[in-house]
This record gives sequence, structure tokens and C-alpha cells, in this order.
Amino acid sequence: MRTRSLGNSDLVVSSLGLGLMGMSPGIYGQTNDDESIRTIHRALELGVTLLDTADVYGNGHNEELLGRALKGRRDQAIIATKFSFGPNFQGINGHPDYVKKAVDESLRRLGVDYIDLYYQHRVDPNVPIEETVGAMAELVKAGKVRYLGLSEASASTIRRAHAVHPISALQTEYSLWSRDVEDEIFPAIQELGITLVAYSPLSRGFISGELRTFEDLQPDDARRHMPRFQGDNFQKNVALVDKLKEVAQEKNCTPSQLALAWTIAKGALPIPGTKRIKYLEENAASVDVELTSEELALIEVVSPKNEVHGNRYADAHMSSLNK
Repeated sequence: MRTRSLGNSDLVVSSLGLGLMGMSPGIYGQTNDDESIRTIHRALELGVTLLDTADVYGNGHNEELLGRALKGRRDQAIIATKFSFGPNFQGINGHPDYVKKAVDESLRRLGVDYIDLYYQHRVDPNVPIEETVGAMAELVKAGKVRYLGLSEASASTIRRAHAVHPISALQTEYSLWSRDVEDEIFPAIQELGITLVAYSPLSRGFISGELRTFEDLQPDDARRHMPRFQGDNFQKNVALVDKLKEVAQEKNCTPSQLALAWTIAKGALPIPGTKRIKYLEENAASVDVELTSEELALIEVVSPKNEVHGNRYADAHMSSLNK
């Protein structure tokens, strides 16, 4: 596994991480804790060290699961977790007293003494970012957190936060199908030395090419409620994936590996999520797929910016982004 430095820190992390959200129930269909733990262990064996969770995933279940998986293996992992959402993704809280309470609860569930990378999951529009990050900085001084991150923040918010305490990572959805951050946010974080951590780099599995119809999604799969997976958008997006499949075949790799290699070539650190070893191993191999300038240009032709059909979230959730 190739490695890279995480912005404004002394952390050396794998060039590709593992998103754990789908390992908790109520998100992408049925889960199995034992299988998920085996997948986490396999990730560590492959050198995938950056493990990404959040307190809201499974309302605490996800952090507890990671804590179980890392017993006796803490020194092998870089733990990233997040705060700000209330249970079931309801409400956003960035008040300093809440920050201090949230980190203690995360540490307890994870069963660790410190968190390597602590993100504000969404910016609270009712609390100045300086106050929230100020409280997060106190966690660093207390030794509970090593480095700080933001998620889905605007360029201006990132600059204000960074002026209070160095920000190491910005986590946002970034993929061939989600590229809005390229306009204003990319230049800002590059200037400030912040790493872009790309969640959903396969557009929640759509770009893998394995989803062909809406019925492929389990009844309790949250993607059923996302615009890209609904109505005519679904089949139009399948057609986009089929074009990427042709490029991947020429490159002798899978569509997932092609898309992840593209994300890495753009300078981002992707954290594709999976709960199965098969897909973990496929994704991890993408770090060895090197794309030429000609291949990158071809990908832009077959999957142009803003060509995807449907937003990444429903309108109500979109309103919480880039604050």
C-alpha cells in the first residue's frame, strides 16, 4: 500500500482509506458485525490504515464496532471520527460544550485514549466556526485528539477555521460524479496545505457498475431515497457507468479501480466504503493503477463534469452542505 502525508500533521496514512459507515444497520441494507470486523482486519493487513467512522453511524454502533476490531491493534490504525449530528442525522450542533461531550462519548465507544483525526461532520450555521474549532483545539491540548478536520465546509469557513487552529483534512464527497469542490474549495485547501479526503468516491457504489436496476437495492437501503438512484436518473446513470466500463476494460482494471485511480490522480485521498473483503481488496489495488494524461483526458470525455443525473442528496440534506 502506498502512503502519503496528511496535511498540516505528522501523520503518514495509506493513500486510500476505508469508510465504515455501511457496516452499521439502516444505511446500505443488512450488515454483519463479524464480517465487518474481518474486513477491517484485512484492511490493516493490506496496509489500509485510515479508518473513517462517525458517532452518528448506527447511532454509536459504528464506533463501537471499530473499537472491537482494533482491540490489540490500535497502533496499526489511524482513527478518524466525526461529531455534530444528533441521532439519526437529526440536527447539527457545534456548541463548544457539545464538542467536549461528544469527544468523550466517542472515546468511550472506541475504547481508545485519543483520536487521530477529529472532524466536525457538518458546520452548525448557528455557531461561529471560530467557537467550534476553538473547542476542538482544546481537545488537542488535552491530548484527546491529535489533528482536526472539517466536513462539507465552504472555502470561507475553512479559512476562518484554519486561522483558529491548523486544519489537516477536509472531508467531502468527491468523485467523477461530484466535482463541485473543484471550483472554490480545491484552491483554498491547496493554498492552506489541507488534504482533501474524498468520501463516496464511487458515488455510493454506483460507479462500481454492479447496480443495474432500482430493485438491486435492498428495501432498507438509504440510497433508495437519493435522487441519483431514483426514476429516470437511475438508468441514465447506468449508461454513464457503461462508458466508464469500456475505458476500464482497455486499462485492464475495474470501473471502481479506474474511478479511485482518477480520484488519487486529482490529489485526493479516497475512503471508499465497503463491508466485504472482496470489494476492499479490489479497491485497495487501485493505488497501483496509474493513469496517463491521455487516459485522464479520455475519462473527462466519457464522464464529463456535471454530467451525472440527480443530486447526491435530497434537497433537505443538500441545504446543510458547504456552510
